[in-house]
Amino acid sequence: MKKPPATSPSAPRGIARFKGEKASELVPQARLSGPMPWVIAIMIALTVIAAAGGLALSNLAGAARAELAGGATVQIMEADPQERSRQAAAAVDVLVDIDGVASVRLVPEEELNALLEPWLGVGAENEAVPVPALIDIRMSGPITDDRLNRLKAALASPVPAARIDAQASWLGPVFKAIASLQWLAIGLVVLLALTSAAAVWLAARSALGSNSETIEIVHLLGGTDSQIARIFQRSIAVDAAVGGAVGLVLGLVAIVVIGNRFAALGSGMVAGGGLGVIDWALIISIPLVGVLLAMLTARMTVLAALRRML
Repeated sequence: MKKPPATSPSAPRGIARFKGEKASELVPQARLSGPMPWVIAIMIALTVIAAAGGLALSNLAGAARAELAGGATVQIMEADPQERSRQAAAAVDVLVDIDGVASVRLVPEEELNALLEPWLGVGAENEAVPVPALIDIRMSGPITDDRLNRLKAALASPVPAARIDAQASWLGPVFKAIASLQWLAIGLVVLLALTSAAAVWLAARSALGSNSETIEIVHLLGGTDSQIARIFQRSIAVDAAVGGAVGLVLGLVAIVVIGNRFAALGSGMVAGGGLGVIDWALIISIPLVGVLLAMLTARMTVLAALRRML
């Protein structure tokens, strides 16, 4: 009579692993249950809007700095129209001969009157409200203090009523305000990410509490913590993916609507705040990052809770 073949030492482990995987399937996988997907959708939508705002502000500031880096404005502060015109012509003659000056443009009086028309009214007389002559200068490089001092020294004698300022200095407070708004957008993105992680943590803890008896049975049948955590991780990943997709759509709709409103302003500075290809790629990747964050948070939460249950 033949003896049955001896069982290898690895067989019990294989059987236990098989039973554990089957046992872990007893844990219910409730998808789209409760407010979890919708909370994630709201968080993703707000994150998309905040990120788009921060990227647009960054592009706007960069475009404005690039445009104004080599710009300067000369004002001829003279009340007498004839003397003002003479000094303006003299300033143009001096500026075109200075090294590093790429272009010099005397702003026409008609253009100045059009700019002042909303405040002074149609047909306002320059004699009643003296308007300085303006000369726009473009340098071949950025305006430095040394270059600005050389321009002032060159105009001091022939154009005594001249006042020269770097255009970038006018928008210094604006750039500081934009930088503050950028940091605010970054802070909002981080805060929303933490809030989303907290929502996933609460959902995972609630699911564990409602299925604690089933989890104990799964443990007795050979299910491991990793197998159980994988079940919760998969379920929350589906919820996060659905919520992320909905939130992305809502956020993109909001971005398009707000972008059209700003585009209607017709301002050149606002036009520099458009989003590029890389910006759109970063925005579209936000739901993917949200799903990964939700999966990682769920796994860590479940594993930590299961260790305390044993």
